[in-house]
Amino acid sequence: MCDRDYIAIRAAEDFFKYHNVPLEALHLPNKSCRAQREVINDVSYYMSRISKDKYVTCGGKPLEKNFTHISYSLSLLSDPQVIGNIIRDPVIKLNYTCVYPYIRRVSLPFPVIPFSSETVMRVHELDAKIEMMLYTDHTYSKAYSSAPTIELREKVYVEVTVTEPADFFLLRVNECWATQSPQPNTTEGSVHTLLLNGCVNDQTVSFLNMSKGQSGHNGESSTIHYSFDMFRFTAEPHDLYLHCTVQLCEPDDHKSCTPNCNSISKREAVRADPVQGLLSYGPIRIEMPNRPQSSILMAVLLPIAGVWTVGFFFIILITVAKAGSRRLAQTKSQQ
Repeated sequence: MCDRDYIAIRAAEDFFKYHNVPLEALHLPNKSCRAQREVINDVSYYMSRISKDKYVTCGGKPLEKNFTHISYSLSLLSDPQVIGNIIRDPVIKLNYTCVYPYIRRVSLPFPVIPFSSETVMRVHELDAKIEMMLYTDHTYSKAYSSAPTIELREKVYVEVTVTEPADFFLLRVNECWATQSPQPNTTEGSVHTLLLNGCVNDQTVSFLNMSKGQSGHNGESSTIHYSFDMFRFTAEPHDLYLHCTVQLCEPDDHKSCTPNCNSISKREAVRADPVQGLLSYGPIRIEMPNRPQSSILMAVLLPIAGVWTVGFFFIILITVAKAGSRRLAQTKSQQ
């Protein structure tokens, strides 16, 4: 049984009982990967199910690849039943293989034109397509279909994924940086680095594991999700362009795809630079608050008008007071 996330084999319990093979004697090439008993529609089976991540650990054979498919091969084995110094029952060995296509294509009855960036990398005579997109929120369910406009300090949700072949390579995002120009290596304008050597270089950057709904890690799957807080450069133009370099690793090469963000190991220090792809996305526009000129003018004129009104009121009071004083003086002189 071959699924997107696991590889499995099962056989009826009666088959093993016929050959006098107990459940405890069944295992994969690595004996720590044991078989289990499962009942399906009132029928008992002995089965082994492992995720692709445990393929190498459980003793999987080297991957067989060609231009169109990749094969995973395993064996379910039984321990020999020893009686004294003899063995009467045969050892059971069930070989099974799961074959997955390298390329998957789907079509829709209507066009979907996302605002995204794509690059193609060639790895072991295979073309792999990587895509970078921005999404509207943390669910990563709706991508921007045009140049996004985002407020300062709002989260920017980035997805980098291997679209072809799907769910095969491990993906590592090595560096991501923002520029004021669509040219990634320009020397003009400002530059701000978000990721460096696969590690966080901006304190607002965080990785997310969508399948587990918690913090994720760079290089753990074929899709990377991360976010950062929106910002702008001090000098104009304020529009941003996002650039990322990526590398691909074999499904069982977790070590090469996992960045060491604490220290640089000897292996990393001497390892040759891997083949990298470059993705660029933009522009990402800043949403600035709208302040009409009339509002600004009123904000300036109202205080001035208030001062003049108060001053005019005091002048009237002084004039009335002086007039009253004169009348009082005239009345006293007539008396």
